[in-house]
Amino acid sequence: MIKVGITGGIGSGKSMICKVYSRLRVPVYYADIEARLLMDYDPEIQQNLETILGAAFFDHGILNRNRMASAIFDDKSLLDKVNKLIHPRVADHFSEWCNRHAGFPYILQESAILFESNAYRNFDKIITVTAPEEIRIQRVIDRENMTPEKVAAIMRNQLPEEEKISRSHHVIVNDGTELVIPQVLKLHNMFKENYRTLR
Repeated sequence: MIKVGITGGIGSGKSMICKVYSRLRVPVYYADIEARLLMDYDPEIQQNLETILGAAFFDHGILNRNRMASAIFDDKSLLDKVNKLIHPRVADHFSEWCNRHAGFPYILQESAILFESNAYRNFDKIITVTAPEEIRIQRVIDRENMTPEKVAAIMRNQLPEEEKISRSHHVIVNDGTELVIPQVLKLHNMFKENYRTLR
């Protein structure tokens, strides 16, 4: 099995690209969703988060993720503590998930922070989905009802697009003009062929 990581900045459209791969019957692991599920439902994670953040971040035993996001946005030490708690658990869960999908030529993991979390080291290939900043900002405004200033602030906290691209093996351009399906199919066929040559 070839392990492929797929990433991109906010508004790049990486989740949409992953849905195309899913239509091609490629298993996709959504790391950000799994991290949220762990924070919402894993008692050990919740207990440790309460130790790190304090009881004020929980409403009737349920983590207020919006409050947590606001707190860690400008506090790198707090962000590091949360990440050190969550990332190893997501990595373990992903390993179990890979074992369940071992019969496939390749799998994908979608993660917004593939490089920032150092998870990129666990993959054979990395894809970055990219789009011009103004398009990405407009997509997030339309989807999340955020202000342009809020989106720009999030982007400043993310790894620059140019660095993601330079550290990736492949790039999918999702700018609304270049067709994405041929780009997806080209990589899909390449990964399947690579798998055949490895066997």
